[in-house]
Amino acid sequence: MTAKGTFETANWTPQPSYDDRDGITLGVVTLTKTFSGDLAGTSLVTMLIATTPVDESRSYVALERIEGTLEGRSGSFVVQHDATSDNGEQTLRIRVVADSGTGELRGIRGEMDIVIGPDGGHSYTFDYTL
Repeated sequence: MTAKGTFETANWTPQPSYDDRDGITLGVVTLTKTFSGDLAGTSLVTMLIATTPVDESRSYVALERIEGTLEGRSGSFVVQHDATSDNGEQTLRIRVVADSGTGELRGIRGEMDIVIGPDGGHSYTFDYTL
């Protein structure tokens, strides 16, 4: 099945970096999201970020717990993010953590794609099975 919609981010809260040397910084950021569309709900995201002296080269990994309704089914699940930018060439993989689904979303599996539009708006496509 495929779910589509948009989301907004808020409460971007960087923590003091835990390792900052030779121009490379390792840090932690938390933020929240509000989803609309086929997936309606909220999430809490915790990311580990690595930045380099090259503006277009960086990486993050994150865990995100999403709570709400997915095409009428209520519950929660966790997704794992793995993202890199290598001189501007970006890769992103967001996948459901196996057996993290609760409620009517128990057993969910899948992967999500995110697109940031020219206006800065965020949209998602979530291919999943239950």
